[in-house]
Amino acid sequence: MRALRQFASYVFIRSGIVFMRVAAALPLPVIRSMGVLLGWLLYFLAAPRRRVVQTNLRLCFPEIPEAGRLKLARQTFVFFAQAWLDRSWLWHGHADKLRQRLQLKGAVAELDGEQPVVLFAPHFVGLDAGWAALTQQLPRAFTTIYTDQANKLLDRWILRGRRRFGNARLFGRAEGVQPIVKALRAGQPLYLLPDMNFGPEESVFVPFYGIDAATVPSLSRFAKLGRAKVVPVVTRLTATGYEVELMPAWTDVPSADFVADTALMNARLQNYINTMPAQYYWVHKRFKSRPEGEPSIY
Repeated sequence: MRALRQFASYVFIRSGIVFMRVAAALPLPVIRSMGVLLGWLLYFLAAPRRRVVQTNLRLCFPEIPEAGRLKLARQTFVFFAQAWLDRSWLWHGHADKLRQRLQLKGAVAELDGEQPVVLFAPHFVGLDAGWAALTQQLPRAFTTIYTDQANKLLDRWILRGRRRFGNARLFGRAEGVQPIVKALRAGQPLYLLPDMNFGPEESVFVPFYGIDAATVPSLSRFAKLGRAKVVPVVTRLTATGYEVELMPAWTDVPSADFVADTALMNARLQNYINTMPAQYYWVHKRFKSRPEGEPSIY
């Protein structure tokens, strides 16, 4: 029975990868329309995850009426599905197609030269598009941190997609801090995603929309260890592809207080989210870890 389940899982994932290869050739409006259908399907079928999204939105946007939050929840699932299907052309489409659909804008000059840079890349649905734009269109060798997938076939497909352009390096979490810092000091920008709940062990509790949230202080610590500046990068899904906006480097991070830096990171992240709340990764249990003595939120 176990072997049968493993075979069924292999066939399902292999079929999904084949579908994504084929979908890469479809016009973008077709892919996005498929994403609308998939997003609505997920919204109705994935009830536990729908409750997570609705809980996050209720906690973070209590000022929005319930009907407005339900609309945001539905939009969140649609954007999530569209961004997932967009990986078809991001990872399998012609390189010229990506250059047409991925627009780098803003303070791109922050990445000129070889100065160490930590890129603060919050969890918007376009994260993979932002990474693809940077590694394809800029000459520097970028690095990021990767969590291995349990399924090895899926793991190889994702790694191949994210290593598609440039001299990209993906460090596994088990490799530790030292090789990441070494690469950072050597001038390889670090694409860092520190705004998730990775458990309380290595996190600090700082406010996120007024609620204490377990947040890893890795942005401040990597910037300090790598002697690097912090440059935010926010990716927005648009009708024609994605806009990848680099913002001016923060002049006040890192400081001597990594907890204060992490709280400031969350405060500025809120400002980014408020410009496109439905494109943030609300499907994640952001408040799963609670300070000692506080009840579970989910």
